[in-house]
Order: sequence, then structure tokens, then C-alpha cells
Amino acid sequence: MTGGNKKLHVAGASDVKKNKPKVLKSSDQSPHSKNGASSKSNVATKKTHKIGSLYSGVGVVAISIVSWFVYQGYLETRVNSPLTENKVVFPTSHDFPERYWGSFRPGVYFGMKSRDTHSLLAGLMWFMPDIAAAGNLNLRHLCDQGDNLEQYGWREHDGRNFGVQVIIDKFIQLETSFITKLGGNHGGDWTARIHVEPRMKELVGQQVTLFFYLTLDDNGKGLLQPIRMIDNMDMTGIDTNQSAKFLGLSAVHGHTERLGDFRVSFHHSEQNSIVHTAFLSTTVASPNLVKDALQSGLRLMEDKRTKERHISLAGVLFPKEDTLKQPNFVVHQVTGKLPLQLEVVYESNSFAERETMLRGETYDTLLQKHRKEFRNQFESKFHLQKKGFSDEEQDFAVSAMSNLIGGIGYFYGSSKVQSVHNKEPVPYWNAPLYTAVPSRSFFPRGFLWDEGFHNLIISQWDREISFDIMAHWFDLMNVEGWIPREQILGSEARARVPDEFVVQRNNQGNPPTFFLVLDAMFKNRPVRDIGTLELEQLNDMWPRLVSWYNWFNTSLHGPEPGSYYWRGRDTASVRELNPKSLSSGLDDYPRASHPTPDERHLDLRCWITLAAKVMASIADIIGRDGRKYHEAFVFLSDNKLLNAQHWSPTAKRYADFGLHSSNVTLRRPKSNPGQPKPDKIRVVLEEPTLRYVDDTFGYVNLFPLIIEILQPDSPQLGQLLLDLRSPNLLWTKYGLRSLSKTSPLYNKRNTEHDPPYWRGPIWINVNYLVVRALHHYSTVEGPHQTRATLLYNELRENLIANIFREYKRTGYIWEQYNDASGAGQGCRPFTGWSTLVLLLMSETYA
Repeated sequence: MTGGNKKLHVAGASDVKKNKPKVLKSSDQSPHSKNGASSKSNVATKKTHKIGSLYSGVGVVAISIVSWFVYQGYLETRVNSPLTENKVVFPTSHDFPERYWGSFRPGVYFGMKSRDTHSLLAGLMWFMPDIAAAGNLNLRHLCDQGDNLEQYGWREHDGRNFGVQVIIDKFIQLETSFITKLGGNHGGDWTARIHVEPRMKELVGQQVTLFFYLTLDDNGKGLLQPIRMIDNMDMTGIDTNQSAKFLGLSAVHGHTERLGDFRVSFHHSEQNSIVHTAFLSTTVASPNLVKDALQSGLRLMEDKRTKERHISLAGVLFPKEDTLKQPNFVVHQVTGKLPLQLEVVYESNSFAERETMLRGETYDTLLQKHRKEFRNQFESKFHLQKKGFSDEEQDFAVSAMSNLIGGIGYFYGSSKVQSVHNKEPVPYWNAPLYTAVPSRSFFPRGFLWDEGFHNLIISQWDREISFDIMAHWFDLMNVEGWIPREQILGSEARARVPDEFVVQRNNQGNPPTFFLVLDAMFKNRPVRDIGTLELEQLNDMWPRLVSWYNWFNTSLHGPEPGSYYWRGRDTASVRELNPKSLSSGLDDYPRASHPTPDERHLDLRCWITLAAKVMASIADIIGRDGRKYHEAFVFLSDNKLLNAQHWSPTAKRYADFGLHSSNVTLRRPKSNPGQPKPDKIRVVLEEPTLRYVDDTFGYVNLFPLIIEILQPDSPQLGQLLLDLRSPNLLWTKYGLRSLSKTSPLYNKRNTEHDPPYWRGPIWINVNYLVVRALHHYSTVEGPHQTRATLLYNELRENLIANIFREYKRTGYIWEQYNDASGAGQGCRPFTGWSTLVLLLMSETYA
């Protein structure tokens, strides 16, 4: 291309020489030309040159303006442009037929879903008609802390073949289970069983109503055709005095593009205990509205023969203007006397070799087989029986992991994202996400930094599931190498998130905890021991790992080499005691009081050090050039540089650095009489200075220990271990508190409306990382080995004992634990990273 331009340039010069203007001789000129026409010609020529120059200048400006707008448009589109590297996820979910169907709706108490973008959805609702209050049926559907269930969660779940869940409501106990079975061309069959028992003898014979529904996911298209039972029960609507038959369903026939033809049938045990059946066939705008649609379809009916009244579904129910009457929401209702059992059998029409229906004794036999295999596999991986844990403690650990595995969901939709170049949020592209969730009741969606902790456990149980989860997350990477940290995909997830938390900003990224997973999966593993499939997956993942690493290393760099700081802190906040760093994952953990670009954040520096180490390791495994990652790790792990940038010689601790004042408080401004009290605002009582944020001691200060950067003979390591055991700082008999008692913001509200979050409570994810690091330093020779060993044993035992004790007391694993009493607090169940208690029990650290 360069040669072509040069050739054109030469040709142009030649043409100028060949066609140069003719020079007039004096004899050719007019006698008056010198002082007349010739002068005018020169003037005209000068004007022409000026006009030409003007137009040329205007042209340059115009081109510059157009170029600026084009560039701005380009910048605006970067935030929602996908990375152009090949996808890591397999093209279709049918590549994993044994994980095609599952309980992939973690936000409902029980539901089934396929791994398709527009899946058929199945779900359960229930209530007790004998105790329903006027205007409030206490209808259960979404996992909701407000329901105040004594306990619910999976007792066993292998992520592939089956799951068994127990739900303890006020008066009843439900066991919901399912089995999937491979066969045919469309993902096979499944059966769900709902068994309900009274919790007290006097409740035997009381009534319970179960609703099992089918609908289609957002924008899903398909056919649902309800098949009615044969029954002679006449029901009359008390309010309308109109007679009609309200019958249950024997089955639903259906069809979707991905599933082909299928049949869902309903089977009740103990027919004599059935009091009433009914159905609803209607349309619903989106899956998050199914409960409202069901409730709007309920009527109070009277059986003409028995004069008994029933809360009953109304049958076919379409608006008058709906002439097509093609339902996308079908519900089967059964009301019966306790105990009651309902089996729902899904059968794919392509499953031609099916010998018998998966129900009754066939179901019992297969379920027992799966449960036995599951328990054997669990012991072979975690060795809890061998370690001497009691049967009760082993059941607790099995349930903890099963809740994490059973909390894996399959979502589809788009995030709302924004960059500094976009005036308004824009939609990300539509994409699927296969991921575990932190809490089925409070956070039933994907969180980036949580998912790394989740997969420390999942990868120990099933490496294929972990790779699949990571692949889905990495396929959400945009052209910048950024992944939105919170994934709110689909109407069901979006309906449960306040608008203020929906938009994800591309200057904020959670800690890259997937590097913890990759480190644990491949640490000290010779290449010959790594399977072909895993090597292929690592190779496919590599370009995205490179982009992700580059995003962190370039987007979050600090003011000097080797320094980094989290973006997104509000520099103009007047109501926050200390502006939050949400992107760090530690939310309200105290940082420099006045956010500036001069900050140096210790935890982020350590995360990037870990990332460089793992990138170098993976490069070696798959034969890539990892020299720059190795060099980066050597540079960032250098203890002298770390100490120069983050060690406070005064406080003798590692710390953040920034514009900081220790003396800030919240005060309420004066208000005029009769007016509402204004919110409290921050008052700075001592001017900030650039300094170490060493008045605070907590989780952030431990990160050089956590990431195992410190040399075994480091005096700073000795000081950290000494401080770690001080009850006035972080040590409690329940685990390490997040912020020391001596810190100015210990247990302080960040605004008058925001209670402390990372300012005292005990969090299991960071405690696990500390225990893991202590285990590491207990195994390497050095002056601090003995102290590390003692701390390791004591901290591990304290954590396990308290989490198990609170589980027995409350029925739940919790988001966090009170540092004064050990009591579980925050949301429940929190079988996300709190499930790391299993790895503490099994002493699994790599």
C-alpha cells in the first residue's frame, strides 16, 4: 500500500512538469498589461488564494467535527460491543444433555427449566385454605424472607440427575424432588414429586392446595394445550351465581421449537384424599407476573352436591378481546387432605425407547440409586467421615453444597450498561448465563466476584460444571475486556432489583476471583495429568483471560507503577460518612475519606498480583508466551516495593493510601420549625492529608497475607499474625470480624439509613482466604511457621463450630455473622460463599 501511494505521488509530480503554465514573452504581452490587466489579474489571484485557503480551513474544521462525532459514536458503542474473540461456551446446551433440564430457577421455591434461551418453565405454588386469612392466602411461590419459613433448601443435589429439597412451612413440611432422564432428541424426560406432610398430628386431614404451572420464558413461543379430567363436579360461583364445571387437568400437551412435542401429566396418590381439582388456562405477559395472574384467576366456588366451598381456579379465562385464546400459562390445581402427594411427569415425544413412565416405584428406585451414588461421591471428594465428623455434621455439609449446586440458574436477557461516553444507559446484547447465585431469597442472580468463591467449591465437586459457568461469564466480556459485575437477566430477575442497582458502569469491575478458581484447579498439576478437554477449554478461554487481565491492569492503574485504585467512589457525596467502593466487593469498608486519583488500594494491587501469577501459570500449561505476566508477578510481589507503597511504619500495618481524615462524622443540619428534618450530612472536623489510611485495620490490611505474597521470613508477616490474634482488633471466637474495634468507623452507619455492612460482621469468604493462607504458611519453613499453625487450627475450628451451631439453631446458613455473639445475620439462606465452610471442614485449599 505504501508503494502504491509513492507511485501516485511521483506520477502527480510528473504531470505538473508536463503541464506547467506557459511563460509569456514580452512580445506576447499587451502594452498596457503591466499597469492594467496584469495588476488586476494578480489581485484576483490573491483573492482566489485567500478564498481557497478559507474553504480549505473550513473543510479541515468540518472534517474534524465529523471525525469527532464519529469517534464519540465509536466510544459510545464500545460499552455494549462484544469481544470479537470466539465464544467459549459450546454452541448449544444439547452438548450437555445430562444438564439440559434442571432446577435452574433458584428464585422460586421449586421450579424446572431447560438450558434454552426461551425455555418452558414449570413451577409450584401452595397455600392452606383452612387457615387462609381474609384477603391473604399466604400463597408461597418466590423464595422470600418475609414468608418466615423455618427452613428450606436442597438436602441433596448433584447438578445433573436429581435433587431432593425440604421446605418447612408453619404447619406443613414439603419434600420436593426431581429426576431427569436422558433419551430422545430434545433433552429427555423429567419427573417432579411434591409430597406434603402435616407437622403436627392434629393437622392430619387438614387441607392443602397445590398449584403446578407451566409457562414460557420471556419472548418464548410455543403451544400449551390443557387436557381436562373427566369429572361430574358442578361448581357455582357464589358472587356470579353462574354454573360451570371446574375440573383439574390430566395433562398438558405442548410444543416448542427446541423441545418438539411433549406431554406433561399430573398424578395424585391416594385419590380418596383429593377434595377438589381445577385449572387455569390464560395468558401472562411475562414470567414474573405468574403469581398475579394465578391470583386473579381464583374464585370462591360452591359444590352443588356437598355445599362445600372451595377457593378454585376459574378454568379458561381470557379477555373478551382475545379471539385467539392460545394460552401461554396453564395451571393444575389440586386440593387434598394431608398427607398429599402430586407427581408431575414431563415426557418428550422423541423419547421412543422409554420402557415405563418415571413415577411411583420406578421413581423411588431410581431416586434411591442416585442418592446412594451422590453420598459415595461426596465422601470420596471431601472425606468428612474419614476426618471424624459426626453424621449430623456430614448431613449439614452435604446440604450446604447441595444448596449451592441447587442454586445454579440459567438466565437469558441483557444488562443495562453505561460508560462516561453515554448520556443514558444502553442495553447490553442478549446472552445466556449459567451461574450459581449468592442467595435464593435475596440475590437470585449472578454476581461476578461471588461466582469465583462459589466455584472454589463447585470445581471440587464437578469440574465440567465449573468450566461451563466460567465460559458463560467470559462470553459476557465486551470489546474493552470488561464484564458487568452484576447480571440481572430476564424479567424474573429484573422484577426483584431496585432501579438504582440495575445499571452497570464500565469503569467498575469486581475482584477477578475466577483467578482463584483457575489457580486452585491447576496449581501444582503436571500437564500430563490435565485432560484433553480441559486443555482445549483453557485454550479457548485464553484470549478472554488476556483481555480481562488487560482491562484490570490498564483501567484501574494508579498514580505510580505498581499502584491501583478502585473506580466508582462518589467524590461529591455529602451524606456518606465514607464514600463506598462497591466495585471492590467490600462496599462500605473504610477507604480514604476523600476519593481522589491519588489513592492506592492494597486489596486491588494484590488481586492483580494473583492475576499475573495465574496468567503466567496457564500460559506455561497451554504453551503460550507468558513472560510479561511472569515479569508482572515478580514486580508486584516484590516485598520491598509492596512495603514502600503500602506499609505504614507508624501503625506497623499494610494499608491503603490517599487523601484522608480520621475525624469525620454525620450531623443533621438545622431546620426551620415545622419543616421535615433534613438528612444527616458529613462534617469533616480535621482537614484531610495525603497519608496511609492506617487508622483502620480490617480485611483489606490482610491481603498481602491472603494472596500469599509475603516471604515466609518477612517481619511484616510476623506482625500481621500477631495482630490477627488480638481480640481488640479482628479476633473473635466465631471468626475474624471485618473491621477492628479500634477503627473509627467500626459498626458505624455509612448514612443514617445504611447500617454497617463490612464494618464489623464476620464474612466467610474472607475468613476462608485467611485460613487458606495460614495453612500455606504453616507448611513452609520460617520463623512464623509455628504461629501460623496455631492460628490456622484455632480459626478453622471457630468458624466451623459457629456456622454449624447457627445452622442447627436457625435452620439456615447466613450471609454474615455477628462479631459479638456469632449469631447469623443479613439474608438467609446464603448458600453462596458461606458454603465455603465445606472446604474448611475438608481442608481443601487447592
